[in-house]
Amino acid sequence: MAGGAFTDGGPLKRAHLYEHKITGYFIFACIVAALGGSLFGYDLGVSGGVTSMDDFLKDFFPKVYRRKQKHLHETDYCKYDNQILTLFTSSLYFAALISTFGASHVTRNKGRKGSIIVGSISFFVGAVLNAAAVNISMLIIGRILLGVGIGFSNQAVPLYLSEMAPAKIRGAINQLFQLTTCLGILIATLINYGTEKIHPWGWRLSLGLATIPATLMFVGGIFLPETPNSLVEQGKLEEGKRVLEKVRGTKNIDAEFADLVDASNEARAIKHPFRNLLKRKNRPQLVIGAIGIPMFQQLTGNNSILFYAPVFFQSLGFGSGASLYSSVITSVALVVGALISMFYVDRFGRRAFFLEAGFEMFCYMVATGVTLALKFGQGVTLPKGIGIFLVIILCLFVLAYGRSWGPLGWLVPSELFPLETRSAGQSIVVCVNMIFTALIAQCFLVSLCHLRYGIFLLFAGLILIMSSFIFFLLPETKQVPIEEVYILFQNHWFWKRIVGDGNQVEIVEKSGSQV
Repeated sequence: MAGGAFTDGGPLKRAHLYEHKITGYFIFACIVAALGGSLFGYDLGVSGGVTSMDDFLKDFFPKVYRRKQKHLHETDYCKYDNQILTLFTSSLYFAALISTFGASHVTRNKGRKGSIIVGSISFFVGAVLNAAAVNISMLIIGRILLGVGIGFSNQAVPLYLSEMAPAKIRGAINQLFQLTTCLGILIATLINYGTEKIHPWGWRLSLGLATIPATLMFVGGIFLPETPNSLVEQGKLEEGKRVLEKVRGTKNIDAEFADLVDASNEARAIKHPFRNLLKRKNRPQLVIGAIGIPMFQQLTGNNSILFYAPVFFQSLGFGSGASLYSSVITSVALVVGALISMFYVDRFGRRAFFLEAGFEMFCYMVATGVTLALKFGQGVTLPKGIGIFLVIILCLFVLAYGRSWGPLGWLVPSELFPLETRSAGQSIVVCVNMIFTALIAQCFLVSLCHLRYGIFLLFAGLILIMSSFIFFLLPETKQVPIEEVYILFQNHWFWKRIVGDGNQVEIVEKSGSQV
């Protein structure tokens, strides 16, 4: 079957001996670390709202403001087509993709906690600069610093949560990152809805309030424990054992700790983790986790809607207040989707959520494209019934994304990589994700202008391709200990031809050149 599975009597290590309890110490660590998602989410939610505010446009993009006022209630694919305006949004993600390589070094050598703290500081400074901006240069510099913060936090937080979580609930715990991202989007959208009525500085308040999640993350990060995996990786074995006992709530951690030490010994022999990712034994992780999933997560089209929800709805002929209200609804749908995934992903599995939601998303994108082809773009006011239908369809789309590609786009890559390539792998995950996030942010409005309704049919085609990718190439990883996920590929119908079985991989590694 496409998913692959463990074979009977496969080469499992000591996973059956692992024990854990849910402790207050564990809950505190996961909640604080997950605040990193709120940085990403707040920016996703606040950017589109601010770029649709009249006061912001008058100060920085007067041409866009005049064009908007001229066609305020008309449908117009090109109402917001301005590359400098979209650069305000996308510059953050270009900065994030570059900074993630520095974050990889910090995460591996100084620990996950160090990257979380660095990310919070950079995000705080960027938020202050944006709120105080008096010209476009200050806006872009502030966005770059925000991007550095997101690059560090997105690199470290998914790893932190996956490494702290017991295998049986790793899916739910890792999705705290997506949940806080969604809550950040919702809170930012609600703030935009309120500050849009504050003239002329409401947009400054929206941007400046990003300092709050950054401050919470910094203060909490000071008290965070480092993950046992990272401590063992740094050679701090006794401290790693103490933290593992506190996190698991039991003294019976010898089996899990022994697996961590074994994985660390293998990792320590790897001098060039990025080069190691190119080896045959790591080919599945590279193709699926580092490149495929983070790329496809952005090509669903969802972040285009989240970035520019108010802008998009105004292009559909909604008024400023109505467009912000509509984007609040889509943000609520995203939070609901994240909660559904969080509670059920460890029961039904990653593949089921990917494939079921993928079918829905395909249908919703086709419905949106066909509706716009028939009823939109003639420069007239959009009929109320059609407007309501589009809001409902887009909310259902966001709900499907929110329980599938949104959270699983971070969860699955974070649990695929072995320890020796985990930090390097996560860097590539963030880098690929940010490349396509930036490209979507930069190109969506101009694509909407030139492709018109065709852009939604394009997204539908891409969703079909990515669902096929999951069906044929991704094995099910639910409740599999993170240090034993590699065994899935040795038993997968396709990947076993490339990586071979465990003994074959070991022979190849010993006979090959040392890395």
